[in-house]
Amino acid sequence: MNVYTTILEKKAKGLKQFAVLIDPDKAIPEEIERIASISNDAKVDYFFVGGSLLTNDHLGKCILLLKQHSNIPVVIFPGSSMQINSNADAILLLSLISGRNPEMLIGKHVVSAPYLRDSKLEIIPTGYMLIESGKATTVLYMSNSQPIPSDKDEIAVCTAMAGEMLGLKLIYMDAGSGALNPVSASMIKSVQSNINVPLIVGGGIKTPEKAFEHCQNGADLVVIGNAFEKESGLIKEIAFAVKQ
Repeated sequence: MNVYTTILEKKAKGLKQFAVLIDPDKAIPEEIERIASISNDAKVDYFFVGGSLLTNDHLGKCILLLKQHSNIPVVIFPGSSMQINSNADAILLLSLISGRNPEMLIGKHVVSAPYLRDSKLEIIPTGYMLIESGKATTVLYMSNSQPIPSDKDEIAVCTAMAGEMLGLKLIYMDAGSGALNPVSASMIKSVQSNINVPLIVGGGIKTPEKAFEHCQNGADLVVIGNAFEKESGLIKEIAFAVKQ
């Protein structure tokens, strides 16, 4: 069964899902193995692997270690067209629909298309929406785009609706790595009530309570990254909260 089918089936059953985002540049092999073990025990649904800026060639090694030490699907969360590796199970083909940078809407995809086809990866077209988080995150700088203001729910709703109408299979609202403020409850509720495709929410989720709140407000899948780097035990706590 492919990753997208699994996401859809769990959504249809009302089951909330949890992904751990791993930056290959920040995790040493021993840490990756430990995260894999903890995530297995916690029944994490997916590993997302990638970053806005990778300065070392560790993507492939990170994916292989995760595959060796867990049975959790590995999904590439690419920060650039170079982040393609056939050892993963799937890749989120991100179109930055919140911005107006044509390279992030379609330009990078054109360059990547033949490599993606040859990789045999499961490709999941994803509408990626950056939401203002109270600080300038790496992804904002690297994407050269403006985020959707955190208090403009109507812009987020219309953007998500347009993404779904264009045929994108997931909508991903992200406050960014190290966000001061997570995506607001009202924005999540508003977007979720106006789309039918699964909704992913990430950025600024630092506690189990916030993950639980996001799920209550309509997120089908929540993603944590920076928070667990300081406290890996948080993976089990958030997984428990999400599964409730």
